[in-house]
Amino acid sequence: MSTPLKPQIAVPRSNDRVVNGVKYNRSGSGRSKFEMLAWLYMRLSGILLLVLVFGHLIANLIVPEGGVHAIDFGFVGGKWANPFWQVWDLALLWLAMLHGANGMRTIIDDYAERDGARFWLKLALFLATGFVILLGTLVIFTFEPCPAGADPELLASFCPGA
Repeated sequence: MSTPLKPQIAVPRSNDRVVNGVKYNRSGSGRSKFEMLAWLYMRLSGILLLVLVFGHLIANLIVPEGGVHAIDFGFVGGKWANPFWQVWDLALLWLAMLHGANGMRTIIDDYAERDGARFWLKLALFLATGFVILLGTLVIFTFEPCPAGADPELLASFCPGA
């Protein structure tokens, strides 16, 4: 009598295969390599996120005189006036959101028992992720720290006419 290689799972998934009474979650060789690419993305984006996050912290907390107390509207406005920091913050936003969404997608796949629940949770996740990425991208590239016609008392110190 052969010993099953994998114990039977409590909630069968639609892609489970049964061979000689033993359930396997492995897919056939005809499936796409999405899961392998998602796994690889998590590792690579994690490394890149470490560089981006520590660069962000150093630039915002250590380099400016006064540390965290120096961060205000004018500091962010001056920083985002430079395209380098726009791209840096955009990469940080996109990588962090996609990294987190991919992790949540994996958790949903592992713990949502019903196919319907899995579908709706993933749909909500993808919509929320898309919304945050879109809104964050718009804020980074349309941010105007020196709006025309604004009260000079409200403008940042680096704006002309302030």
